[in-house]
Amino acid sequence: MSEAEELLTTPAEWDLAPERHRHFKDVLMQQIDQDRSQDLSVRTPVRPPARRRFARPAVLVPLASAALAGALLVTLSVDGRAPATGTTPSATAAGASVTLNRIATAAMASDAIRVRDDQFVYVRALERFNKGGFGGPVRLGALHTEEHWTAQEPGPLRVTGWLRSSGKDAIMPDQLIPVESTDAVPAGVHHPTYRWLASLPTDPDALLRRLHKEARPVEGESRDQAVFSLIGDLISGTVMPPANAAAFYRAAARLPGVREIPDAVDAAGRHGIAITLDDTGFATRDEWIFDRETLALLGSRYYVTDPDRGITKETLSGSSAVMETAVVDAKGDVPARAASR
Repeated sequence: MSEAEELLTTPAEWDLAPERHRHFKDVLMQQIDQDRSQDLSVRTPVRPPARRRFARPAVLVPLASAALAGALLVTLSVDGRAPATGTTPSATAAGASVTLNRIATAAMASDAIRVRDDQFVYVRALERFNKGGFGGPVRLGALHTEEHWTAQEPGPLRVTGWLRSSGKDAIMPDQLIPVESTDAVPAGVHHPTYRWLASLPTDPDALLRRLHKEARPVEGESRDQAVFSLIGDLISGTVMPPANAAAFYRAAARLPGVREIPDAVDAAGRHGIAITLDDTGFATRDEWIFDRETLALLGSRYYVTDPDRGITKETLSGSSAVMETAVVDAKGDVPARAASR
C-alpha cells in the first residue's frame, strides 16, 4: 500500500504517536507541493489518520491539498530538551511535581467560562512544522497562524471543527477547512467538548485511572507517555472548568518520568518553564511551556531522534504558541467580531 493510500484508509482515531503523525504530514505536504503545479477542480475527502491525543489534541489541525482536500487530524507540535548540566533527574522530577501542583493551584483560581453546546471554542496559535522531505532531515517551515474552531455539540459529529491558516507555509491559506472524520465522532477524547471535560473526575488519582484506560500507546511507547501526550492534547486547545484543569495538572504530576526544564521558548519567542516526560524507549519528546509568573500555558515544542533519517541527536521538529483562546457563537467568528454583534 502506498503512503497516499495509507493516508486515505487510516481509521479516524487518535492512536498514533507524534512522529507517525508527522510522517503522514510529510507525505501530505509532498502531495500538496505536487498539486500546486496542477489545475485540479475535484476535491476528494481525506480520511484522517489516527490520532490518540494535543488533541493532543485538543487542538485539531487538518491539512488538505487540492487533490487530497478534506482534513488530516494532527495537533500542536511539542518538544523537549535534556536537563541542564549538573541537574539530576531526581531533582528535575521533584521540581516538576511542585511546579505542576503550582500550575494546578493557579488553574483552580482562574475564572470559570461557561460554554453552550451550540457554541465553538476558538484558539489562535502560531506554529512551525517540519517541511523536510519524508525520510530525510528536519527542515522547519516558516512561522504561520492557525485558527481553530472546535464544535461543542456532543454529537456524534462527522465535522468536529474548522481550521483556517494564514501566512507563509500555511496550508490552503485563508480558507475555512472542515476537520472531518469518515465516521461520526461522539464527545470524548476524540472530540473533547466542554460538557464532556466537565464530566471527568476532579480527583487526580481517579482521573489518572480514567486516562490510562483512554490512552492508546503505540509500539515502543509506554502507557505513561501516551497519557502524558493525551493530557497535553486536552489542555492545549480546549476550555474546561477550573477544577478539571487543576485535576489534569495534578494527574500529570503523578506520572513517573515527568521533569521540569528551567527555560524553554515557545513559537512566539516567549520564555517560560517547561514540563516534559522522559520515555527512554521512545524517539520523541513533548514539552509543555508555561509562563513563569501567571503559570498559564504558553505553547509547546517537539523534538525527534530518528537515526534511520540521519537524525542522530535530539532535533527540534516543531513548535507552537497559543495566542488566544475564547468562546464564539459560530465557525469563522473571531472574538472581536463576535463581540461586535
